[in-house]
Amino acid sequence: MSADEPAAASTPYGDTQMLTSLVRLRQALREVALPLEVPEVEASRTARQEMVDQLEDYAIPRVMTLDAPLLAVVGGSTGAGKSTLVNSLVGHRVTQPGLLRPTTRSPVLVHHPDDGHWFGQDRLLPDLVRVSHATDDPGALQLVPAESVPQGLAILDAPDVDSVEERNRTLAAQLLAAADLWLFVTSAARYADQVPWDFLRQAADRSAAVAIVLDRTADDAVHTVASHLARMLASRGLKDSPLFVVHEGHVSDDGLLPADHVAEIRGWLESLAADAVARQAVVTQTLDGAIRTITRRTYPVADAADEQVAAAERLATEATRVYDEAVSAIIDATADGTLLRGEVLARWQEFVGTGELLRGLESRVGRIRDRLVGAVKGKPQQVERVSVAVESGLEMLILEHAEAAAERARTAWQETGAGRALLAAGGDDLGRASRDLRRRAERSVRDWQRDVLEMVRVQGADKRSTARFLAFGVNGLGVALMVVVFSYSAGLTGAEVGIAGGSAVLGQKLLEAVFGDQAVRSLAERARSALSARVTVLLEEERVRYTRLVDDLALDPGAAEGLRQASRLVENARYAVNSPTRDVAGH
Repeated sequence: MSADEPAAASTPYGDTQMLTSLVRLRQALREVALPLEVPEVEASRTARQEMVDQLEDYAIPRVMTLDAPLLAVVGGSTGAGKSTLVNSLVGHRVTQPGLLRPTTRSPVLVHHPDDGHWFGQDRLLPDLVRVSHATDDPGALQLVPAESVPQGLAILDAPDVDSVEERNRTLAAQLLAAADLWLFVTSAARYADQVPWDFLRQAADRSAAVAIVLDRTADDAVHTVASHLARMLASRGLKDSPLFVVHEGHVSDDGLLPADHVAEIRGWLESLAADAVARQAVVTQTLDGAIRTITRRTYPVADAADEQVAAAERLATEATRVYDEAVSAIIDATADGTLLRGEVLARWQEFVGTGELLRGLESRVGRIRDRLVGAVKGKPQQVERVSVAVESGLEMLILEHAEAAAERARTAWQETGAGRALLAAGGDDLGRASRDLRRRAERSVRDWQRDVLEMVRVQGADKRSTARFLAFGVNGLGVALMVVVFSYSAGLTGAEVGIAGGSAVLGQKLLEAVFGDQAVRSLAERARSALSARVTVLLEEERVRYTRLVDDLALDPGAAEGLRQASRLVENARYAVNSPTRDVAGH
């Protein structure tokens, strides 16, 4: 840099506010996760990565090194003659034209020898490994020093933007996004192709500095083609972009066009390199446009991040709803008399000897307590049969509803792309209950039965020597309490008839004969609450199989707003840079 050139500190973008805000924006973009397959998410993922890449490849390095050489990236269509043009501008072969398509090689950056330190891997395009030799590795950047390139200018030969090789197209887009100046090369045969114009539209949208080279154009076609191309440029917001014409000419054995064919382009580039103010104007125009475009594009990505959180919440809520309904259905079925059928009812009848007692219930319910001690025929083995039947009935009830809940949750998730992707990632068959649920249900039911027996034991601490307590025993009173729990919400009364109803009332009267009315109500409530808690835990463990898939995404509900705030900080910094009240020194 010559003594009369302005220092970076006098350049508006050279302050720390802009650099700090850009770094924060990059971090905010990185923290935005878009893992769920919701509509339009792929476009949002692509946009997010493009913004991160441009911040890392261009905006942040350029703000840090505003006085670095102007980078002119030569890009364009397949077969437009980009490499030949670069060689001709430099004056000798520095890049190999592709004889076969698609050409796969590393991009080539040509610079003045004294400018080499500007292009280390810690600056421009940090993801590309620096090499000093020709290579076909698209992950490398070949650096070529050349005395014929003036200080303050670097020329980069990029792959074809319309290459049939995807990695070439991706690399071309990355390089063009890192350009201070895009030298777009086309030909009379290719100037109307759609793909290059998509890139030119993006350049126009972000006010990037663009120059057009109409290459390999026959003399008799120059006027017609150049006029049409100029109209196309004007209609697409690029009317101020310089348009150069390179006439068709003989290419030497060294791969060079005649010097006079590229003299106009070379002269224009050299004038930019020599004029610090003009060079800075180009850099500032492109940098400002890139930053403005990035901040504008962050808001749809922030909206997409919000949609990710909302989609995750919908999936989790749906799974929770299904399993909450399953818990309610199980609890209802344990309290409405449903379990007082089949094996449980048969074993209970054996224990209490229902024939005589049921007849007594129908006629004189009020005297039943006085007859219970003599009438009950229960024996230890009969109590155990009731307990086993209760255990089996509860287990089957839990398994049945858990299976149904798993299927309903899977069906609900299958209705969305996000849910289908998570189900596929889940691995296990989430449409079925867990393989170990039966074992866990068995253990949980047995634990509940022990809870019930303990309640009876504690409640009867001062009655253990009474005839009634001894006649029934802790186990007998325990199974009676279980039967009462199973009819808790059925509204059964002593005046009702029916085997199940009468059997439930027998259990209640049996307990009342020992503990009294109020104590029985309290015991039943506690036993029912204990059963509800254990069922809830079991179904919660089943539900977690679904919700864990959502939780593992680790979506941050605040990431979207964090991105918006980071974008606003950049906008504020940019406004400060472009404020009319800012003085020449950048204050």
